[in-house]
Amino acid sequence: MTAFILVAGLFTNAHVWEGTAGRLTAAGAEAHAVALTGLDGPPGGAEVAGIDLETHVADVLAAIDSAASGDIVLVGHDYGIHPVLGAADRRADRIARIVHLDSGMPQDGVPALAAVPDQSLREQLAERAGAGGAEGADGVLPPPAREAWQRWGSTEGIPDVALDRLTALAVPQPLGTLLQPLRLTGAVDAVPTTGVLCTGNGTSIEMVQMLVGFGDPALQALTDPSVTFFELPTGHWPMLSCPGELADTLLRAAAGEGHRLTPAEAAGTPGHLRPFLLDVPEIPRERNGNVDLYLPDAAGPRPAVVFVHGGPVPAEARPTPRDWPTLVGYARYAAAQGVVGATLDHRLHDLADYERAAADVAAAVEQVRADPRVDGDRVALWFFSGGGPLTADWLGAPPAWLRCLAAVYPILAPLPNWGLGDSRFRPADALAGAGTLPVVLVRVGLEMPEIAATVEEFLAAAKDCGADVEVVDVPNGHHGFETLDPTDESREAVHRAMRSVLARLTD
Repeated sequence: MTAFILVAGLFTNAHVWEGTAGRLTAAGAEAHAVALTGLDGPPGGAEVAGIDLETHVADVLAAIDSAASGDIVLVGHDYGIHPVLGAADRRADRIARIVHLDSGMPQDGVPALAAVPDQSLREQLAERAGAGGAEGADGVLPPPAREAWQRWGSTEGIPDVALDRLTALAVPQPLGTLLQPLRLTGAVDAVPTTGVLCTGNGTSIEMVQMLVGFGDPALQALTDPSVTFFELPTGHWPMLSCPGELADTLLRAAAGEGHRLTPAEAAGTPGHLRPFLLDVPEIPRERNGNVDLYLPDAAGPRPAVVFVHGGPVPAEARPTPRDWPTLVGYARYAAAQGVVGATLDHRLHDLADYERAAADVAAAVEQVRADPRVDGDRVALWFFSGGGPLTADWLGAPPAWLRCLAAVYPILAPLPNWGLGDSRFRPADALAGAGTLPVVLVRVGLEMPEIAATVEEFLAAAKDCGADVEVVDVPNGHHGFETLDPTDESREAVHRAMRSVLARLTD
């Protein structure tokens, strides 16, 4: 018999597991929802002094030691994965599998604070802890009001009555549980794991496989055969939105089922490094710092198109994005049409890096405009994928020299688990300030659903404010179609998008 030990996330406790635990029990398994110290009392009534991550690790250890079955599956949701890993590291021989339920991959020495989705809140809590010492660590983080749960993850699929109950039973989170670093010896690395990804919260297996293809060393362990993945089409709290489906998924995970990722080396050439779909002239680059120029064979200052890569891309990734075939291909294509093509590397290495990536892009654009071979009054910006949120700065207050903005398979709103909901990087909100700026948007029909939803949000906002948006559709195209789908349909989409942008530059 399998014993599932279920550990809840921030502000919540054993009560959130009632539906899922009941279904696991009905299927013949044991199910134990751990009552975490300081979170198991009435709302507002917890005594939190001295409660930290180690306190919750001890709670999970007690549940492991009291389990009757020798086949134990630990399930950690959200913050709960931190005490789960801490306990599993000390009882690795007792644990059959660890399930990361819409949670991150905590590392040794890193506190749970690093996984708090709200970037500004992370900074506030870190500052508070640094100023308050032990007193700061003994404080609490108040639970969210009903309408504020969305800051902590997508509430998609949660019935109103369940969201009401979640709010009513929520309790303050002891700050010590967020600020104390997780300590791991490495023993837990041998335990098989499963990731259950909630696509409504912004993560999918396809996304994770793409990140593996970028070569991030931290993600290569996810391609081990002992690591499996499932997706649930719901928000961040599947135990409330789809408890039955979650129970079925946990039973399948315990049986070793699930999707396995393909190691980068076994997949052949990663998608983003395959050849560009067009035959373009071998125009040489001219490199200056983090900017490359591809210059046309034409006299006088010429208009320019600056191509901005997406991400996040690991800092260690080689080649860097400006040398990827897609970026080089577009820049050479632009140069062959008589304008300057420019590519750059910016520092979007993590979801917390949008501020510095925006600064890198702005500096690179000014560098391009200042080049005497560029007509600084006729420039277009062309964004890809995760670079989409960076368009907000340019849409909200477009300078006179910006003649067109293009976005190809863009992410046009921060995904729910990015923690950027209150940031300025929301293109749909910025559209009201775009005025007459033309926007060319290339939309792929086989887009990841979580990304496609952001595009539809953007187009709805464009319709409401009357923005000038031209949509170029690639019905059978994937995210990254320029190297993944070298079809006539894809080629025509690239030609059409380039013609539209150049028409705005040269009129």
